[in-house]
Amino acid sequence: MDLTAATSRHRWIRELPGLLQPEDLLVVNDTQVIKARLRGVKDSGGNAEILVERIIDDNTALCQIRVSKKLLAGRYILLESAAGRERLEILGREGEFYRLAFPLPVLEVLERYGHTPLPPYIARPADEADLLRYQTVFNQHAGAVAAPTAGLHFSADLLSRIAQRGTKLAMLTLHVGAGTFQPIRVSDLSQHRMHAERYCIPVTTAEAIQEVKHRGGKVIAVGTTVVRALESAIQKSCAELPCAGWGETELFITPGFQFKCVDALVTNFHLPASSLLMLVCAFAGYEKVMGAYRLAVENQYRFFSYGDAMLLSRSEEAKHEL
Repeated sequence: MDLTAATSRHRWIRELPGLLQPEDLLVVNDTQVIKARLRGVKDSGGNAEILVERIIDDNTALCQIRVSKKLLAGRYILLESAAGRERLEILGREGEFYRLAFPLPVLEVLERYGHTPLPPYIARPADEADLLRYQTVFNQHAGAVAAPTAGLHFSADLLSRIAQRGTKLAMLTLHVGAGTFQPIRVSDLSQHRMHAERYCIPVTTAEAIQEVKHRGGKVIAVGTTVVRALESAIQKSCAELPCAGWGETELFITPGFQFKCVDALVTNFHLPASSLLMLVCAFAGYEKVMGAYRLAVENQYRFFSYGDAMLLSRSEEAKHEL
């Protein structure tokens, strides 16, 4: 769905190149989804389901663990499969997460024992097809526990036609955490806390943004993760445009937010009461977005991770919606 004009228009994703201009810049998230879901057995014999939230270093990770009783430091969880047998040690708690020590590099253990971490609203086990289906074509850097789903619409052919149009492509990395699925449970939005996510903006991407802004083109973000990375980098540097480098973001974007970099956004249709829907409303305006959602329901659009998408332009009126 195209919402860059005054009236919403129904489009196919293959029509996207025609909506872009040669002076525009398309920015995508090149994170790679890791096999972050593990199933094991506690040292006491009970089942434990682990979801890696964030890799801290080679052998340590922050994880969500679904168990019947809380686990104390020193306890362990056993992983076992045809690939072998490994023991993960509980080092302690950090808020709602457990810090786990892995006997081998975290990514190696996940590759041997892990499963694709499908979103909680997909009520089926992950299968082999999900290893490919839940990755974008531009994935490069392993670390995400959820796909930047707006990027799932892009194929090599579509990217080729965008390049033929003259529109430039730039990449950044934001490792999406499981917190992306957490609903907002507070009535006072100032009390909502986002999970920290690590991002990296390459020098080439920062320079490309500077160039496109200089020549009057638009920065078009593919997904809310790109928006958060770019706008977070601006906030951290107090600059007018994002600087290159690594950082962590806990940025919670709500109506009234002053966007400085992103001019248009390709994004999926999100869950109600989610921070993602809040961001989209802040970007394009509440009434415009809700109108698009009503149209999507009427026309039987698909929602969420494997669903349809919309192209939104930034609304100047939205910055005044509080």
